[in-house]
Amino acid sequence: MRYSLVAATALSAAAFALPTLATADNHGESQDRALVIVTSDEVQTQSMAMILSNAMQEQGTDLHILLCDEAGDLAVDGYASEEAVNTPPGHPMEQIKPEGLLQMLMGKGVEVDVCAIYLPNSDYAEDDLLEGVGVATPGPMAEMMRDPAIPVFSF
Repeated sequence: MRYSLVAATALSAAAFALPTLATADNHGESQDRALVIVTSDEVQTQSMAMILSNAMQEQGTDLHILLCDEAGDLAVDGYASEEAVNTPPGHPMEQIKPEGLLQMLMGKGVEVDVCAIYLPNSDYAEDDLLEGVGVATPGPMAEMMRDPAIPVFSF
């Protein structure tokens, strides 16, 4: 019994390591793509999603960010989070806000959309969105989500 538990643990660890090893060689390729879906209304979660998205983009990943539910507010022109997030020691800025990070990513060419149902279920119209933010349609989003070459990260 003890042996099988050790073997199962080793196999589980190997299974988690395989995707990392398999994707490690793709970082320099131009076809490295990712879809980041943010739905959380928590400023720390939104900020971390943007920080990780920025790191992926800096490592050569072609990013597409989809903002749904409360996170869609980040794409509204003039939106300001009620609070900022403190950064770790050594970071060039003391505090950050997710909407500022999102706009920085957009300036680097990251494609950003709000969910198809965000606007009809909010007080905003398409004209209220930041310049360059689109409204996603289910078909193309589903294609990206189904594409095994495009990892999907959800926050």
